[in-house]
Amino acid sequence: MASSTLSASPFRPSLPELQAPDPAKVKHVSIRTPVRRLPVAASAAPSGAAAAARERRRFLERYGLNPDDFEEDAEEDPRRRDRRRRRQSGRGDQTAEAAVTPAKAAEPRETYKMLQVLGGKVRRRKLLSPRDRNVRPMMEVVRGAAFDILQSAGGSPASLRPGRWLDLYSGTGSVGIEAMSRGCSEAHFVEMDPWVISEVLKPNLECTGFIDVSHIHMLRIEKFLANAEKSQGKYPSFDYISVTPPYLEVNYSTLLGQLARSPLVGKDCF
Repeated sequence: MASSTLSASPFRPSLPELQAPDPAKVKHVSIRTPVRRLPVAASAAPSGAAAAARERRRFLERYGLNPDDFEEDAEEDPRRRDRRRRRQSGRGDQTAEAAVTPAKAAEPRETYKMLQVLGGKVRRRKLLSPRDRNVRPMMEVVRGAAFDILQSAGGSPASLRPGRWLDLYSGTGSVGIEAMSRGCSEAHFVEMDPWVISEVLKPNLECTGFIDVSHIHMLRIEKFLANAEKSQGKYPSFDYISVTPPYLEVNYSTLLGQLARSPLVGKDCF
């Protein structure tokens, strides 16, 4: 049987023999790992739907928002929700009649002189335009290019060939006014917005001096074209027709179909 003690070797240093410790001499040392404890608030944090609603309100107020505008989407305190519903329905402290508020009046529409006539008799005359997005006049660069093409096509680069102009979706009337300034004898304007007609179109015709050779039709363009189609020749035809509709509020297939069969389109109409 091999000895438990390793024999000496020139390649292995001699090691002292290990002995088991004496249990009687061993001292037991208790080692404790320090534990970091999280701070505890003095009062318990609120929980539930009410706490979530309060936290939501604080978050919205921090970013400058009105929390009442977002009450519908939040899980708010039931008591707060009941009070809000009573306030909205008029069943709070006041009677229903007293709580009913009138509908908010529409904001007044304004005008400013942004447009001008580009050529002809009243060249550079300023025109009114609404200060909103409901009416978008044809861009001046587009209008100028279109009339230059028409004048060249008519054989008179200096002016339009005399004729009658139909301005559909007229708005400010800038297209029809440009036509009369450049040589058209008269123009018909079709517009459905009464405010635009009274506050923009008519003043523009008056300031340019074309009110007496202009005709304004206040109705929808589709209705105007349908009436002309049913008139059996009572409506005279036009030499020029401009169509500048609002982009997203028109069924173009219907509009183009009505124009294709309309008696308003003259033989040599542009």
